[in-house]
This record gives sequence, C-alpha cells and structure tokens, in this order.
Amino acid sequence: MIQFHNVSKRYPGGHDALNGVNFQLERGAMAFLTGHSGAGKSTLLKIISLIERPTRGQALVAGVNLGAVRRGRVPYVRRNVGMIFQDHRLLNDRSVFDNVALPLVIAGFRHQEISRRVRAALDKVSLLGKERQYPVTLSGGEQQRVGIARAVVNKPPLVLADEPTGNLDPELSREIMELFEQFNRVGVTVLIASHDLDLIRSLGYPILTLRQGRMVERGARALS
Repeated sequence: MIQFHNVSKRYPGGHDALNGVNFQLERGAMAFLTGHSGAGKSTLLKIISLIERPTRGQALVAGVNLGAVRRGRVPYVRRNVGMIFQDHRLLNDRSVFDNVALPLVIAGFRHQEISRRVRAALDKVSLLGKERQYPVTLSGGEQQRVGIARAVVNKPPLVLADEPTGNLDPELSREIMELFEQFNRVGVTVLIASHDLDLIRSLGYPILTLRQGRMVERGARALS
C-alpha cells in the first residue's frame, strides 16, 4: 500500500525533515510511526497525503507515484486517504453531521447517500446521538471521534493519524486506538504517528522509528 524508496524532504532554508527514508507497509496492515519531536513523523504523513511532495526519492501509495501526481489530480488521489489530526481541525460553525459530511459534499455524493454514510460513520464512533451538536459542546475525546468519522466516511483504503491521542488521558487514548484496530480488522491500512511508546508497545503492532529524519528501526511484522 505504501512504499518509500530513498525519500528525502528539504524545506526552504535548507532544513532536511526526511533523509533517505525507505520502508514498505503492506495493504491491510497497521503500524505505528514514532520518534522524537521534529524527527519527521508529520512530514512523512504529509507526503503520503499529498500535503507535501518529496524533494528526492519515490513515494508510492497503491502504486501511484505521489511525486508525479499533477496538481489537478491531487483531490482525487486524496480521496483514498483518510487523515486524522491531533488538533481535530473541525469547523466550529458547523454541526457534527456537517463536519463529517464535508468530504462527501466535496466529492459530489447525493444527499441521501451522504446522510446514510454520515450516520453509519458516527455510529461506528458512538456519536450517532450527537450529530446536531456543535464541536465546541463536545469533549476532547468526542471531538477526536468526529475527526475519525470524517476521515473514514468516504471509506478510504488508507487511514493516517498524526498524534491522535496526544491530548487525551490514557483511558480515552486506548479507546481511540481500539477504533483504529476495528477499521484495520475490516481491511483498512492504518499508519499512526504517536509518541506514546507505552501504549503502542502494548498493542503489539509493528513500529517504525524516525531519528533526525532517518528511519532507524522498522518492526518486523508486515514491514520490509
């Protein structure tokens, strides 16, 4: 599903966020990405989701060379990737329903299909009864669940999460991780950036470790 071949990313000013990164995540696998602050975790996820482009090397998702995707094709490629952020990035002037529906509206789905999919996504994250509320009325854990529902409502084959439990207590963090495990069990490929080593080690999935932009360790299972 994901292949990085000697991928580097240099930002203006000469900062090397990634340097010669190689790894492969098989379709249907789940893995964690860890490393110190500034190690390159967010940059790696941004390249996969086409928010950034690699400076050198090849990054592929489902066989598509991301560096060669034309600007006009970017939204179509992104439909195959659900992205979840630590800060939720919800629209506070829209209801929970409307926040989750946004990717479907952009993709041009019919109203009836949007309603069906949004309700199904909210049901998966146990928020079906709060679809008419606004994000500001929800707890941090509930807001993160809305972000997860929005990421999966389009049924993408790949889900990325950047520190999705960074602001949550241990109990809520484990509940959020259980949601990702549920998606993975039905075939969704999942890659999660996290600094919570105790939690991710307890889950037993492969772990990718970045240090100063280099991949220094790769879990054996499902990775090569």
